Amino acid sequence: MEKELCQGFYQTHPLWTKEQFGISQFNFPEVHLGNFLPYPIPEKLRLGHQMEYVFEQLLQYSQTWEVLSKNILVDHGKTRLGELDFILKNRRTQAVHHVELTYKFYIVNPNITEPIHRLMGPNRRDMFFSKLDKLRDKQFPLLFSAPVDKMLRQLGISAASVHQNACFKAQLFTPYGEVTPKIRPLNTNCFVGNWLPFDAFKKKEFADAQYYIPFKREWVISPVPNRTYLSHFETLMEINLRMIRENAPMLWMKKPDGSLRKIFVVWW
Repeated sequence: MEKELCQGFYQTHPLWTKEQFGISQFNFPEVHLGNFLPYPIPEKLRLGHQMEYVFEQLLQYSQTWEVLSKNILVDHGKTRLGELDFILKNRRTQAVHHVELTYKFYIVNPNITEPIHRLMGPNRRDMFFSKLDKLRDKQFPLLFSAPVDKMLRQLGISAASVHQNACFKAQLFTPYGEVTPKIRPLNTNCFVGNWLPFDAFKKKEFADAQYYIPFKREWVISPVPNRTYLSHFETLMEINLRMIRENAPMLWMKKPDGSLRKIFVVWW
């Protein structure tokens, strides 16, 4: 599963390219994973932390980047100011980069006018624009805090010389059966599936397909046929309690022709 997880991460597109919103996207190196053998990734970690393991392993495998430091806790006295994800050095150019890693699953809500406000988590609690603000206003300024400056000087690095990037990958889900919403300047290559309300999912048009409810770490990978797929009725029974708990599941939908598709069924 670790290799599938790494492949899924690598194949996920960045949410934007070059620089947008005052944030430069990290240019992930090209790697060929045929001979790649990842070391185990703890399954009990939340998915974001698992992605940090994946990110580090892929960078090491690429041989382009050296990880100088990671998960740097930034404290001021007894107050925790935050944490930096990675300090990297490009082996070819010797340039040092501070990289903040983000991996998200967003639905696109066409009822909202501004593109960056359209993106939100399937439970409507995780907003893209809020994450942008946090990166810009909290995470990146931490590089110039006294504790980080001291750590960098111990490595012979000046904070002023460090490039700052976001490695911001995302899978986007558009409304089922509707025209794909416009999201410029974001990357349309991030579209991977659809979302729909639970009431819509109950309809007969979905009864002929079969469904698999992936574990959270399987959300990253492309749907595969070799899982135990359930009937539409069985799936309704399985996810009904999640709807009551306001927890939108991802499903892999296998249509009668064998085609596979990711969907989110939302409770709202």
